Amino acid sequence: MVLALGATAIVLAVLLWELSLPRVRALLASVVETRRSRRARAGEHAGHAQRMGYDPGRERRAEQRARALLRSCVNDEEWSMYRDLGFLRIAGRAPQGTPAAPYAYLIYPHRPIVAYLTDSGALLSEYCVAFPDHSRPYGSTRLPDADDVLAKWMALAADERRLIADANMHLPGRQLDPEQVRDDLVRLARWEHERLAADRDRVAAEGERVAAADERSAARRERLARAASARHAQTDGAWIARPARGAGSVPAQ
Repeated sequence: MVLALGATAIVLAVLLWELSLPRVRALLASVVETRRSRRARAGEHAGHAQRMGYDPGRERRAEQRARALLRSCVNDEEWSMYRDLGFLRIAGRAPQGTPAAPYAYLIYPHRPIVAYLTDSGALLSEYCVAFPDHSRPYGSTRLPDADDVLAKWMALAADERRLIADANMHLPGRQLDPEQVRDDLVRLARWEHERLAADRDRVAAEGERVAAADERSAARRERLARAASARHAQTDGAWIARPARGAGSVPAQ
């Protein structure tokens, strides 16, 4: 009985193997073909990169140069904002007779420009603009992130109306998540508060340092005055104690 069951199991296993063998062969052939195609694409990419003189660190160096250029064009607050938050804020054009515009823009690298109300934080619209580099210095028309931000910042600062008129305007949420933009506005407000507090602390520390320096200077002047007074007193005492010339001498007969 056991022998018959064992023989039956062996026969079933052989039949199952024969039935699944074509599928296994097809699967193995698919795996081999996938690996070959991947190797071929990798070889083509390597050959193209070699022909183009591709340097893996070139884009990184380009971004470093772009950040240096951005830092030289914007003020310290704007540079710190981009360095810490990853975007820039630029105020809108103030209407005539008002000190400031009621709206501002957030500039993201390779993302739409977002307009919002400064008092409430309500999002107004998205403006899609592009500044491609058709010379393709890095094999693509895509600018480094800092260069893209700088181009948008310069365009808004130079001619806001023209940029907005030429841009593709969309309602908030077309490309950027409104919640993410609101979170960025919260981060911006927190960043400005912390920066203001740090400035106050720095001014207070500088005032304390100046006051301490003044106290040390006053104490030094007082010590010098006391030393000068002591020297004058010693000099006056020496003159008083010195006998007059000829005093106590007996005139000759």
